[in-house]
Amino acid sequence: MKNKKNLLAAPYTIWAAGFILIPLVLVLYYAFTTKSGSFTIDNITAITSSTNIKALGLSVLLSLISTVICLILAYPLAMILASSGVNQSSFMVFIFILPMWMNFLLRTLAWQTLLEKTGVINSILKSLNLPALNIINTPYAIILGMVYNFLPFMVLPIYNSLIKIDINVINAAHDLGANNVQTLSRVIFPLSLPGVISGITMVFVPALTTFVISDLLGGAKILLIGNVIEQEFKQANNWHTGSGLSFVLMIFIVISIFITNKYDKEGGSII
Repeated sequence: MKNKKNLLAAPYTIWAAGFILIPLVLVLYYAFTTKSGSFTIDNITAITSSTNIKALGLSVLLSLISTVICLILAYPLAMILASSGVNQSSFMVFIFILPMWMNFLLRTLAWQTLLEKTGVINSILKSLNLPALNIINTPYAIILGMVYNFLPFMVLPIYNSLIKIDINVINAAHDLGANNVQTLSRVIFPLSLPGVISGITMVFVPALTTFVISDLLGGAKILLIGNVIEQEFKQANNWHTGSGLSFVLMIFIVISIFITNKYDKEGGSII
């Protein structure tokens, strides 16, 4: 039986080695070597240059803002979904995640079409004699794109945590004299904290590393750290510096994993 289990696990092992371990080893190799193959840490310290620090700082700032907005929007929505009936809740969740089946690039391109100066939104505003909405190629457009694309990744883990809360616990809090605000702050929110932590991680990490959203909605003038890494690989053809900067971002991901493992012991995600 053990041999059969190992045999069934073989395809996953091959997939993990080919698409996870080997690329990771290559990134680490390029990050700590020069073009001649000698050891160096210059690729890692390249993050300290003024351009890269500015891009990293802006990436962290926009990612934090987007994560906070996603949390503010997602928690009430998750509570509404969790309080709905089983069949109704399942249908609402399905409708909510349906746009995620569309390609990420297409969804972002759609917002570019909506927000551009001669786009759909400004055309409607112009027909109503209202001022134009000029947020394309600004950080606000990038935040909007991040919130739109990553909001489901915040809603679903929180929703999964909320539906696990025993209704008798909430009823007991009311019986003991707690009002709705006290029940939310002292009972519901602490019990849903694993989902909140998981959602924060799942939004912050991709928001920090994205480059497609900033390319399409932010224009060439706004560079995030993801754009800098993309340029190192595709334009400068410098895999070593690109890998070094990627390694720095991997540190953020590892930190996020540790936070998730510490607070999300029961698993707060259904993705």
